Amino acid sequence: MSWAGTGDAYAASYAALCAGTGARLRELAGAADGRTLLDVGAGDGTLAAAWADAGWRVTAAEPEPSMREAALRRHPSLRVTDGMLPELAFEDGAFDVVVANFVLNHLADPRAGAAALRRVARSTVIASTWSASPSSFWADVTARSGLTPATGNGLPADKDFERTAAGFGRMLRDAGWTPQVTELTWTWRPSAETLWTSVTGGVAGAGAFYAGLSAEERERFRTAFDEIVATTAQDGALPQTQTAVLAIDRLR
Repeated sequence: MSWAGTGDAYAASYAALCAGTGARLRELAGAADGRTLLDVGAGDGTLAAAWADAGWRVTAAEPEPSMREAALRRHPSLRVTDGMLPELAFEDGAFDVVVANFVLNHLADPRAGAAALRRVARSTVIASTWSASPSSFWADVTARSGLTPATGNGLPADKDFERTAAGFGRMLRDAGWTPQVTELTWTWRPSAETLWTSVTGGVAGAGAFYAGLSAEERERFRTAFDEIVATTAQDGALPQTQTAVLAIDRLR
């Protein structure tokens, strides 16, 4: 799945979703006290800016140019750099805390990425992944449209991991972590416009699926989307229960 050119669409849609873990991540990390923090896969900078506002000395690493551009437009004082897992161009233990929010699940080799996160952390490394996400909503739209859904996440068996708290923990242990794993569930309330912006903007798996549809298939997909919105919207929003798996490894 390619994130190329999706910066603005992501900022207008899933950035708010992914920020749902922010308060809990900051709680896990503890008080800033002027410590350094690396946010890997920082996207449009929403969480990185929140870390900075909380007193952290933040570096936001993001490999996708449109994401970096979106981050700098929205948060011009943020330090944003090009950086991709697992080839992080930082010395061992370069940052007090290293965070990767919903990043490892997008990598071709999650274990290599997790090991790289730990390498550049001095005291604490934190990562998250999904165990329940908007993919279920888009699966319902796809089924209603009569289209054939995409299958799998494209990772070979030796690279993949079970998308559960236990599976995430096992993967991280394989990468050298000693993780403490918890789950966080909340309700995201996007508008229909927000969701449609995400899919037409190529964001995440649903966006990649939509990009591969023909014009006729896109019409069917939109019709199914509108029908589901008409029956599930509440006060202009589409409430969706999300669950993230959060893992922390305290190195010292």
